[in-house]
Amino acid sequence: MRAVVLREPGRAVAVEDVELDPPNADEVLVRVAAAGVCHSDVRLADGELGDGRWPMVLGHEGAGVVEAVGDAVTHVEPGDHVVFCLVPACGSCRACRAGRPNLCEPAGANGFAGCLMDGTSRLRAGGETLQHGLMTACFAEQTVVAADGAVEIPRELPLWQAALLGCGVVTGIGAVRNVARVQRGDSVCVIGCGGVGSQVIAGARIAGADPIIAVDTRPEKLELARRHGATDAVDARSDDALAAVRMLTGGGADHAFEVVGVPETIRFAWDAIRSGGQAVVVGLVPRGVDVAVPGIEFLSDKSLLGTYYGSGDAARDLAELANLALAGELDLGGVVSHTTDLDGVEAALERLRRGEGARTVVLIDPAVAGAP
Repeated sequence: MRAVVLREPGRAVAVEDVELDPPNADEVLVRVAAAGVCHSDVRLADGELGDGRWPMVLGHEGAGVVEAVGDAVTHVEPGDHVVFCLVPACGSCRACRAGRPNLCEPAGANGFAGCLMDGTSRLRAGGETLQHGLMTACFAEQTVVAADGAVEIPRELPLWQAALLGCGVVTGIGAVRNVARVQRGDSVCVIGCGGVGSQVIAGARIAGADPIIAVDTRPEKLELARRHGATDAVDARSDDALAAVRMLTGGGADHAFEVVGVPETIRFAWDAIRSGGQAVVVGLVPRGVDVAVPGIEFLSDKSLLGTYYGSGDAARDLAELANLALAGELDLGGVVSHTTDLDGVEAALERLRRGEGARTVVLIDPAVAGAP
């Protein structure tokens, strides 16, 4: 099959001919219809998430149609439409038993190692073993994932839209619901309004937050934020951007969500919240980067919080989010600024590096994806 392979950081990713072994008993073979290009793919491609994470087939946000299942798989069958869950929780480790499947310890370890849940790979090229990008490897015509990495969704939802559920949507809306627990009437500030930031805004809108203030440096992203529910837009290039947020919220937001992953915007989120407020870091910060906030301000009962993969039960939440999209509560297609094919993934990564556009969707099988 054809797949996008990262050979080493700093070298452009490229489409290669790759061999894919059949699924084991507790695995699923999926024909990939579409995949979203996420900033996490950039971090991986640029070597910012740790050494040795290559060679790798990239891609972790996608959807497709089940082609085959292992003997132990009962929840999906060939022909089912599925989205990918990049944390196929084991259900028995300490984190899973504590009700935090997003922090599943075996899934975390194997995801970092680029393996499936048994610690091995199904991918090869020229006799060389390739890693599975975040246990998913969906910038490819087919992929094999752990059984719990394939979540069934209604067939009525176009797969080019469903592809976005598995990372950007579950991460953004989960941060609102499961971490900040935004309530009706709460004030929300979102810094970084691309593909994931727009989903944070959508989650705040669904929760009934007011006002919802979008902060970004690009006018087109601020317009995108308004379409997804932002009540106000602030240009981060302005010298008084922070003052504008404080004015619009009457002294500071109840919740600020940082969706960029750099120290300056994390500090902006911290400074934008009121006493007793919460700053939630959704953006992926590269390894080795430290973040500082004024320690004295902890006396104001502020909280600086992290989140990973929506901080909930993704397998459960993905099905619910698919139904919200079908009901018209989520505009999945509205965050798509570009579409491409596998050969266009490197250009999509470059757009993200430049901060251009929102989500690019890779149409791997346009006929099955229901392409726009």
